[in-house]
Amino acid sequence: MDHKKIAREVLDAIGGQGNLSAAAHCATRLRLVLHDESIVDQTALDNMDVVKGTFSTGGQFQIILGSGTVNVVYKHLAEMSGQTEMSTSDVKDAATKKLNPIQQFVKMLSDIFVPIIPAIVAGGLLMGINNVLTAPDLFIEGKSLVDANPEMADLAALINTFANAAFVFLPILIGFSATKRFGGNPFLGATLGMLMVHPDLLNGYGYGAAVLSNEVPVWNLFGLEIEKVGYQGTVLPVLAASYILAKIETSLRKVVPSALDNLLTPLFSIFITGVLTFTLVGPLTRSAGNLLTDGIVWLYDTTGVIGGIIFGLLYAPIVITGMHHSFIAVETQLLADIVKTGGSFIFVIAAMSNIAQGGATLAVLKTTKNAKIKGTASAAGISALLGITEPAMFGVNLKLRYPFIGAIIGSAVGSGFVTLFKVKATALGAAGIPGIISIRPDTIISYIIGMAIAFAAAFIVTIILAKREEKKAGKQTSDQAAA
Repeated sequence: MDHKKIAREVLDAIGGQGNLSAAAHCATRLRLVLHDESIVDQTALDNMDVVKGTFSTGGQFQIILGSGTVNVVYKHLAEMSGQTEMSTSDVKDAATKKLNPIQQFVKMLSDIFVPIIPAIVAGGLLMGINNVLTAPDLFIEGKSLVDANPEMADLAALINTFANAAFVFLPILIGFSATKRFGGNPFLGATLGMLMVHPDLLNGYGYGAAVLSNEVPVWNLFGLEIEKVGYQGTVLPVLAASYILAKIETSLRKVVPSALDNLLTPLFSIFITGVLTFTLVGPLTRSAGNLLTDGIVWLYDTTGVIGGIIFGLLYAPIVITGMHHSFIAVETQLLADIVKTGGSFIFVIAAMSNIAQGGATLAVLKTTKNAKIKGTASAAGISALLGITEPAMFGVNLKLRYPFIGAIIGSAVGSGFVTLFKVKATALGAAGIPGIISIRPDTIISYIIGMAIAFAAAFIVTIILAKREEKKAGKQTSDQAAA
């Protein structure tokens, strides 16, 4: 394989050196920031055997080359274009400048929540294990595993404690990540999170009951009463507080003498932000967060199957825009308030969409005669079933168009089914077949059936559309021959 020739062909196809603003690569893809994506010669890229697919997201034009190839091609591409070695984070920063305000907001949420997903996933999956141990009628009629085996009670209690940790102390995780994203000291952000869940405060989960009984404890500061209430399991309060903390800290560092900076800046940053959090920011954003959660749950419960079908139909198009990253914040709140919400329905809809993308791609594998597309579809289809859809969606389905139509129809049908049976997840994870372990135990069977429906509907519709496309192509060939 002539990697230098490939690099030259890629550079020519993207509009030459003058159109390349920044470049990096990950394990399988070239990640490029272009001045003008409209001048890209997509046909030339599609005709290159080494190119497995292309897509544009978050201000980056990405070209899938595969592991082992991408790093060598990138090296030659950088030499030809005069680009200095850049990391993927450098390219992300360059791409952010091209985004509109809404896209920048979505990217901000993604930057904050993606790093803490492993902690939320671990806690959620442990919660799922605890549910398996304690849910009645799951394995034994009228009993749970703990009821049938009392010696497992402490194991279940231990797992439950481990599972709750990430959600009880969620403000610490978000405080660290958000303050870092907003340009402040992440350890001050973590300290702010600790302040918001301090054990001296009324537990946030008991706030509603305390209000009803008029037993909310307060600090009385010169006649001003400040509620001593924690923010366990909340998202919006700590996001807003972290932003304020970062701005106060960076402002103070500009005016505080360097000799006193390490002493006074952290002191005033935490104190001022803490007072603002408990007097103004926290109460307002707690109410806003409750309204948001209640609104989402109401919408889900009210629209029912119709809402599920519409969300399933639109999920993949939302992914194309990158707006799905904003769902992470919503899902985190749904999971943190799982007693009220029952879990996340967004994860389940995402899984139906991913499975449908895989079904449509494997239908292409069955029907297409193009060897290159077959090679891409075989791996991409399996990958989508496991929760990774970029190769399937951008490398096959969107390129051919009709499989994407089949996929969103399959997603809509599967999403309608799982909504009908109130399937919800208790954790984040791989939204696909592996996602079974994230699903509430009493709805696992419905989840599996929903995946089968989404796959079958997408597969069948795509085959029907493929045959129609084949007939169209045959008719056009006949018309051209007759002419």
